[in-house]
Amino acid sequence: MRLIFMGTPDFAVPALIELHARGHDIAAVYTRAAKPAGRGMALQETPVAREAARLGLPVLTPVTLKDKGAQDVFASHKAETAVVVAYGLILPKAVLDAVPLGCFNIHASLLPRWRGAAPINRAIMAGDAASGISIMKMDEGLDTGAVVNADRIPIRANMTAGELHDELARLGAELMARSLEALARGTLTETPQPEDGVTYAAKLSNEETRIDWARPAQVVHDHIRGLSPFPGAWCECEGARLKVLRSTRADGNGEPGTALDDKLTIACRAGAVRLTQLQRAGKQPMAAEDFLRGNPVKAGASLA
Repeated sequence: MRLIFMGTPDFAVPALIELHARGHDIAAVYTRAAKPAGRGMALQETPVAREAARLGLPVLTPVTLKDKGAQDVFASHKAETAVVVAYGLILPKAVLDAVPLGCFNIHASLLPRWRGAAPINRAIMAGDAASGISIMKMDEGLDTGAVVNADRIPIRANMTAGELHDELARLGAELMARSLEALARGTLTETPQPEDGVTYAAKLSNEETRIDWARPAQVVHDHIRGLSPFPGAWCECEGARLKVLRSTRADGNGEPGTALDDKLTIACRAGAVRLTQLQRAGKQPMAAEDFLRGNPVKAGASLA
């Protein structure tokens, strides 16, 4: 099929690769403009822009799609459909209507649960047992379009947001490819989302990243893994800020925030968690054993 691909982060790259490999005629790749990043604040292209360049595909980086000029350019590609994966710009009705078969989005949740910006993080932080991919035919609402395909995967007990992200990116690429095959055959079916079960995955804020040891151990564990590797849950240990990237549930009880042993088992309001991967400011992530060699945390120490 002749299509337009619209995406920006790493999550979108597997879909671009898969659709190109299956021989789709990708008329154009839309992504966000390069931004300054890193210590030197040099302009860095998006992961999708870099992959599109490797594949020899034309890349467009409009600031908005709301003006008529951008909409005319979009229509000029004469694509049959558009595939949208974490693009980052609102698609107005004129753009949605510019492709005769519609625009289809890879969304990283089982809609209507976790509509919005951070479905992967929110699913883990809420303690969900499963997540998945929904292929949605887009409308003007916030992730409200009809679902045309979906598949689920379990969220394992210690699974991080980064691990779930990678599995869902691969699943989304495969599911979108299968959906486009059905679309080409005329066998794709649309199922309106139910009104029951709607939840919203609000964008993550810095204010919610600090670990609250006064919460139950399972909630603390879900909070840590749901924010790993980015932006990362954190606490203070002996006055230094410490990012916690991995943890497990552990036995023990005590005053919340207190180390129950010399192995970073930390008491919560109910139960405890053991911290298994940490990162100090300006340093690389390290296993708890390696961290403790140079930064011993004795039983009775307090984390805030």
